[in-house]
Amino acid sequence: MHGALLCRLASIPDGGACVVDAGHADGTGVVVIRRGHDAWAYLNRCPHFSVCLDYEPGEVLTYDGQVLMCAHHSALFRFEDGRCIEGPCAGAALTPVAIRVVDGEVRCAAGMPAVP
Repeated sequence: MHGALLCRLASIPDGGACVVDAGHADGTGVVVIRRGHDAWAYLNRCPHFSVCLDYEPGEVLTYDGQVLMCAHHSALFRFEDGRCIEGPCAGAALTPVAIRVVDGEVRCAAGMPAVP
């Protein structure tokens, strides 16, 4: 059995990201990032002041298909582990959400809620 559907991998541009509503009580979405056939997911919350990563709802910036950028503080986070490599929260990391790509669908890992 597979977990809750977040989005289709093909709906995310290669090297890009999207924000999906995961039904979390406080309205925090999940940022799903794609590079080729790989995907990673993190809570839409910057570790610097706990603000959303997107400036406009659902609009998340990536750079060169390698890093995600917080629209508020320009902090840069690696796709692979969510670690901040530049900015006011350097060394901190985004909160990961366990996912799996199954038949082209990005799903929360089986047995895991969409958001911790």
